[in-house]
Amino acid sequence: MSRTHEQRKRTEKEKPVSAASAVSSRLPAFPWDKLEPYKATAAAHPDGIVDLSVGTPVDPVPELIQQALSAAADSPGYPTVWGTAALRDALTGWVERRLGAVGVTHTNVLPVVGSKELVAWLPTQLGLGPGDKVAYPRLAYPTYEIGARLARAEPVAYDDPTQLDPAGLKLLWLNSPSNPTGRVLAKDELIRIVAWARAHGVLVFSDECYLELGWEAEPVSVLHPDVCGGTYGGVVAVHSLSKRSNLAGYRAAFAAGDASVLGELLQIRKHGGMMTPAPVQAATVAALGDDTHVSEQRARYVARREALRTALEAHGFRIEHSEASLYLWATRDEPCWDTVAHLARLGILVAPGDFYGTAGERFVRVAFTATDERVEAAVKRLG
Repeated sequence: MSRTHEQRKRTEKEKPVSAASAVSSRLPAFPWDKLEPYKATAAAHPDGIVDLSVGTPVDPVPELIQQALSAAADSPGYPTVWGTAALRDALTGWVERRLGAVGVTHTNVLPVVGSKELVAWLPTQLGLGPGDKVAYPRLAYPTYEIGARLARAEPVAYDDPTQLDPAGLKLLWLNSPSNPTGRVLAKDELIRIVAWARAHGVLVFSDECYLELGWEAEPVSVLHPDVCGGTYGGVVAVHSLSKRSNLAGYRAAFAAGDASVLGELLQIRKHGGMMTPAPVQAATVAALGDDTHVSEQRARYVARREALRTALEAHGFRIEHSEASLYLWATRDEPCWDTVAHLARLGILVAPGDFYGTAGERFVRVAFTATDERVEAAVKRLG
């Protein structure tokens, strides 16, 4: 072996592991990549794919929101992390009007760059790390776990959070209405959980991004005075305009609640430059000030949900929970990937339940965020 070759081999051995790979190695494989072969099967259907796997809006952004965005297009300066006073007024007004919260001030709200960003980076921004625990529902949006792993905290799944060991538990995620199941936590459940968390000094973040989309139940916010007693210590709600206003492409969301927690996050996010673009801030003001477009969009989803539910049940599926959100939590009492394969052969793509935890391994999540034409095609194929 030549001296040069020996030197090269030694250098390769001594080369440090990159910082990026040290972080990525803490994360699971990106689950959606596993769906690609089934997507190819569904796409081969003569009439094309009906993609019900991802809950992304497909209907137009309401005109008044587009106009507000366009009117603010000439925004050459940097926006602020806390947002304009008009945005904060819109956030506090909506939280009081829609959630029933009381005494909400600007210090109780914080705009964020889409709710997924907040979920993923919250444990890190809270300063959590090894020895700290982050808890989330056993069937849950995967990013709760990802956030814990990014911070090197311990992820803990629960069935009932009040049965958790509070030692070391620093952050408790609630999600009502649930993604993926559509389950809604009743007001009494929320009261009990918030009281337990406060008694043990556990910070509660409640992901309420589907709150406007209750079908067979009326979702309640943790900020409702019946739940939090009209004070926000230790409690924060997270809301998004992606679903209610078809603004997933805008990345418009916010947190509301405990002023001390949001104040700390504001300072951190200022240093990180985590700013909602100025035109999006203006669009958010317009969106939160109008309820008509929300009602119109709800009506579209009601029709699509009913059509798909009826067709799935006639096809032999059982639907569980699903009283809210944009999904039907469906099962044929078989492994979820068998169901995914079966539907893919019909040209229909759905999400396997085990994306959301092992408890979902015999379920699939069926989104009704497809056009009327595609929903009609799915109904026909299921028939």
